[in-house]
Amino acid sequence: MDFSSGTLRNLMTLKNARRGRISSYDESGGNKDWKAIAAGETLVLGEIEGPGVVSHIWMTFRSTEKHFLRKAILRVFWDDESAPSVESPIGDFFGAGHGKTVNFSSLPIQMSPEDGRGFNCFFPMPFRKKARIEIANENSSQDLVAYYYIDYELWPELPENIAYFHAQWRRERGVSRDEGNLVKSLAPNNLKDFALEPFVANNIFEFQGQNKTGRDNYVILDAQGKGHYVGCFFYVHNMRETDQWDWYGEGDDMIFIDGDSWPPSLHGTGTEDYFSMAWCPSQRYASEYFGLILPGNNNWKGYMSMYRFHIEDPIYFSKSLKVTIEKGHNNNRFDDYSSVAFWYQAEPHKRFESLLTPEDRLPYAD
Repeated sequence: MDFSSGTLRNLMTLKNARRGRISSYDESGGNKDWKAIAAGETLVLGEIEGPGVVSHIWMTFRSTEKHFLRKAILRVFWDDESAPSVESPIGDFFGAGHGKTVNFSSLPIQMSPEDGRGFNCFFPMPFRKKARIEIANENSSQDLVAYYYIDYELWPELPENIAYFHAQWRRERGVSRDEGNLVKSLAPNNLKDFALEPFVANNIFEFQGQNKTGRDNYVILDAQGKGHYVGCFFYVHNMRETDQWDWYGEGDDMIFIDGDSWPPSLHGTGTEDYFSMAWCPSQRYASEYFGLILPGNNNWKGYMSMYRFHIEDPIYFSKSLKVTIEKGHNNNRFDDYSSVAFWYQAEPHKRFESLLTPEDRLPYAD
């Protein structure tokens, strides 16, 4: 069976499949084409009997809650599993890091006009028995109004080697702290070399130290089983208070495959390098596989959002995969980091850590 579809070349091939859709349309024939989710409630958008593939998800939302894009949670369950294979704040899943929507387009995920509030995902999501897609409204008091399409295909059977789609949100919150104290922890024997008032010398934050373990890196994905990693959104909020050159991205990517000891199978040269950019980028850019959605303000202050999708170059693993990146060189920085990792794997998958509380998910003020 030729299971592939979606490219222009494959449009000429006949396939034994049937399309279906679940949407928020007004079943009375009127124009109230939305579903309201009360605060504290979960709405099951749809349950689909397989075998099949979710081929496209479109969503948009409205709420008077300021941070609803971080407080509303998207969860997807495959077959009969009790724990989700997809779990993420709704905004972060579609690229709206820090709760900020802007127009951008990549191959698998887009935020479309108006002002990036139209969310689209084209990652194919196969299932053998059943798919359940739900949204939990963890707003404190306000309803969440959801408009959505879930487009899917039903197939007679799926090939044995088909893997399940997964996505997981993580966060490591930055803590604003006195830079003088940070210097003491980083270089206790060399304080005389650095001017503590009013600023700390930049080579502390940008270049000092050696990282030969990756132990304290930010973890984008920690998976077990057999599968392949297909990319991530990566969100950074610069937490440092300084007028000095304040580039946040000297941290290297380090990807450990199947229990690598040091060095990892894949070791990069800097944050912007992993995201296929160069020279401390400060311009918005969007392509099929990589881009910079939010470039930050002057001197890289504020919010940054970027992505890298391994569509043409998946990272395969047979036993385990740990995708990490330094928090600045040698993990010297203390910014606010969050991410959504996307991957495919055979079930069962490693159960996700408990999601942070709604309050602990909120972005810091810019």
